[in-house]
Amino acid sequence: MSSSKINMGNFFEDFKLHEKIIHPLPRTISNGDVSFYIALTGSRFALNSSVEMAKDMGYMDRPIDDLLLFHMIFAKSVTDISLNALANLGYAEVRFLKPAFIGDTIRLESTVIGLKENSNGKSGNVYVHSQAYNQHNEQILTFKRWVMVHKSNSSINSGIKEIPELEAVMPISDELNIPEVKALDISQTGSPYLWEDYIKGERLNHPEGMTIDNSDHTLATKLYQNNAKLHFDDHLMKSGKMGQRLMYGGHVISICRSLSFNGLGNALWLYSINSGAHVNPCFAGDTLYCYSEILDIIEHPRKDIGLLRIRTIGLKNISPEEVSQAKNEDNKYHSYVVLDLDYTVVIPRRNQ
Repeated sequence: MSSSKINMGNFFEDFKLHEKIIHPLPRTISNGDVSFYIALTGSRFALNSSVEMAKDMGYMDRPIDDLLLFHMIFAKSVTDISLNALANLGYAEVRFLKPAFIGDTIRLESTVIGLKENSNGKSGNVYVHSQAYNQHNEQILTFKRWVMVHKSNSSINSGIKEIPELEAVMPISDELNIPEVKALDISQTGSPYLWEDYIKGERLNHPEGMTIDNSDHTLATKLYQNNAKLHFDDHLMKSGKMGQRLMYGGHVISICRSLSFNGLGNALWLYSINSGAHVNPCFAGDTLYCYSEILDIIEHPRKDIGLLRIRTIGLKNISPEEVSQAKNEDNKYHSYVVLDLDYTVVIPRRNQ
C-alpha cells in the first residue's frame, strides 16, 4: 500500500492566485556555510572575507555574501514552488534590505502573484513574491521569480493567464543599511577602482574562466538545501529533453559574480537584482566566462558611496573577447549566452 505521507511537490494546477505559502526549514547560518561557499565559487570580495576589515568599516562582524544569503533563502521555496519545475525562468525586484551574519536564523514566506498556463498543455509558469526574515522578524531580502512547472494532467486546460507587472529597475532608497565608509584600504580589497572611476557605457571583459564539474554544482545546490529534481536526479534527467542534470542557475550567477571581481573588486554590496534570465542551460563540464556593461552611474545623497547599475552577461565555452553582443540580428540570444543579469551595486567613493 502506497503511503500518502510523501510530498510529491506542487504541480501547476495546485497553485492558487494570491495564496500565501509559509516555507519550512528555517536555517541558522554557520561559519562552515561561508567557507564552503568560498570553496565552491572562489568569491574574493574583501568585506565578506575579512572580519577585521568588516570591523574597520563599521560592522560588528563580516556580513555573509549577499548571493550566499539569496541562494539559501531561495532554496527554501523549492519544495513548495519548484520541486516539479522544468526550469527556473527569471528573477525580478530582488532587494537586499539588511545584512545577515553568522548565527542569524533565516526563514521565508511567499505569495503567488501570477499564473500562466502554457499553450502546450503540459506546463505553466508560476510567479511568486517571496519575503525573507531573520530571527528578529526583520525583513532582510525580498524577491520575485517565475518558474515553469509541470502539470499533473495535460488533458485539462484552464486557460489562466495572470501575469504580474514587474519593476524594470528597483528605485534607489535614501536609506541604506550600510555603515558610513570612513576609510577603505584599497590595498586590501584587491582593486584601486572606486565609484568615480567608472563610465556609463563602459564594458569590462573579465578575463578568467571557471570550469564547473558535476561535484561543484551538485555540492553547491546541496549547500543551499535546494532539492529540485532537475539538479540531482541523473536517472530522471537522462530520460528527458536535456539528457543530463541541469546546473542550478543561481550557481551560474555566483560564478559570474566571482569572475567579475577582476574589474569590480570594490563593488562590495549588492543593492538589487533588477532582472535576471537564464537564457540557455549549463551542464557539468562547461567553462563559464562573463563580461559586464556599466548601464548607469547613480548618485546617492550619502557622499561616501555611489551606485552602479550593471549588466553582466554569462557565457559558456567562449571568452568575452570573442563576443560582441549577447543577441544576434534576430534579437535572439546566442546559444553560448547563459545569463543576462541586470543588477545594482553599492561601491565606495573617494574620500570626500
